[in-house]
Amino acid sequence: MKNIYEVKSQNQFKSFVVVGFFLLFSTLAIYFLTKAFAYYTGYTPGGLGYLGVALIFSGITTFFSYFYSDKIVLTLSQAHPADKRRYFNFYTAVENLTLSQGMPVPKLYVVSDSAPNAFATGRNADHAVVCVTTGLLDKLNKTELEGVLAHELTHIKNYDMLLMSLVSVMVGVIALLGDWLLRASWFGRRKDSNREGGQLGAIIMVIGIIFALVSPIVSQLIQLAISRRREFMADAGSVEITRQPSGLISALQKLESDSEPLEVANKATAHLYIVNPFKNQIKGAVGWFAGLFNTHPPIDQRIKALKQMA
Repeated sequence: MKNIYEVKSQNQFKSFVVVGFFLLFSTLAIYFLTKAFAYYTGYTPGGLGYLGVALIFSGITTFFSYFYSDKIVLTLSQAHPADKRRYFNFYTAVENLTLSQGMPVPKLYVVSDSAPNAFATGRNADHAVVCVTTGLLDKLNKTELEGVLAHELTHIKNYDMLLMSLVSVMVGVIALLGDWLLRASWFGRRKDSNREGGQLGAIIMVIGIIFALVSPIVSQLIQLAISRRREFMADAGSVEITRQPSGLISALQKLESDSEPLEVANKATAHLYIVNPFKNQIKGAVGWFAGLFNTHPPIDQRIKALKQMA
């Protein structure tokens, strides 16, 4: 058995390792992509101008999605504000949990869908939203509901939306630079210019094209790995808040056994939910490969980790 703080520390370390690897890979990818672009166009300062343009494009998109994420996600999910009298248990559970953590009470929303699920969104604790489905409220008891809500509140406490927004910027930059380089090398014509290091430039160009081909996939895989690691951290945070691993364990078991997919879910919002809303779990070797592209770790692994907590 491990206590909550040991599990939390291990999850933080693993998360830092994944994020650190992502930053290292992103730095190398962006360096070689910009250098290759510089060689191709004869832009002697090193291609940082292209990096700036990519950052602007990706940054503007992420900026709007970050600051308006709650409105966008709630609209896509067809959520409506939770009436306190109708969803009294939902309200009181959130109020009690936030009070114990010294957090402001987030806005509460409900999705009219019998598939049990929940998510949190918003750029910080003062602009946060917790949304649950009617199926979750109907199928979970009080202890299970508190476990799920504490999980979502942990996402808010850990600034997971901010982290994933920053990661999205880097992924977007890499994808844009890679796409531009491939388009230029396939359909364009390299400028003829007298510059030193022709052989070195050719090598950098080849490396840049390799990064252009593999970087979007690798960076997306790392992004998904970060998302899965944050789910483990949110599970540990739920136990830290409620002091009852059994509540979240029982809730996850119920969510796993429920085969009904969430009708309003889509690929753009699936990563926000506490469990995969599509219910498309695959077993075996193919499932291991498919798991690399999942936003959530397998529920049995999450339950196993929760059972190890004292």
